[in-house]
Amino acid sequence: MIEVGKTITLNVKRMSPQGAYLSDGESDVLLPARQVPDDTQTGDALTVFIYRDSKDRIISTVRVPFIRLGEIARLKVKEMTKIGAFLDMGLERDLLLPFHEMTSGPSSGKEVLVAMYLDKSGRLCATEKIYKYLESNAPYKKDDEVSGTLYEISRNFGAFVAVDDRYSALIPAREFSGGAEPGDTIVCRVTGVKPDGRLDLSMRKKAYLQMGDDAGTVLDLIMSDGSLPFTDKASPELIKEKTGLSKAAFKRAVGHLLKEKKIVIKEDGIYESDTD
Repeated sequence: MIEVGKTITLNVKRMSPQGAYLSDGESDVLLPARQVPDDTQTGDALTVFIYRDSKDRIISTVRVPFIRLGEIARLKVKEMTKIGAFLDMGLERDLLLPFHEMTSGPSSGKEVLVAMYLDKSGRLCATEKIYKYLESNAPYKKDDEVSGTLYEISRNFGAFVAVDDRYSALIPAREFSGGAEPGDTIVCRVTGVKPDGRLDLSMRKKAYLQMGDDAGTVLDLIMSDGSLPFTDKASPELIKEKTGLSKAAFKRAVGHLLKEKKIVIKEDGIYESDTD
């Protein structure tokens, strides 16, 4: 069966001035004359990619595309239009990324991580909503450091990441404090591996390693504003809003700064220590 978006090997049924007509025994497709390899004869087997031309006709090419149906790849934005972004997929015709399939803010010249799908009209399109196209058999274990593309953020679930641009992973909402946007490449720590191989991630290091970074964040806030108008007894919501840290992480950071005598805590807030 000749399917759009796939690579298939077909036999040359007949030659014509327009090119070679290829067949799978049931249906035919044209390979344009400029694409036909030299010395091609009737009966030869040719491996081609099936897509639609500018007139929406099913056609074939011997060129190898950068992406095929159901696959994920990084493609460069060639042009932004009123209907979406057109991506270079390595063929004469570009691939449309509709606005409703975007999760990042693509712009001309930028690369985007997308999957290829067929729309309701049977046309090849791209989507940044790649969750269902990712693999779930990641070869990583707890505490491994991984990198990937953050491709979507959900207020309820957290930040969805394509590790190695291939494997399905999630930074749970409780672990995601911002600092990254869809399209960003980020480095994370594996905090858990689900039975199906999907990964849970954190952008934070282990607590004893992260504490120094968090302490630096808190001290920078104190130094920039002169003080923090609350203490480690404040609500978790306020602490998260003002510092981006969980209450537990904030308390560890404050304790670390107190131990180093870099801050003092008063009833109305936390201040930089006058002690050198």
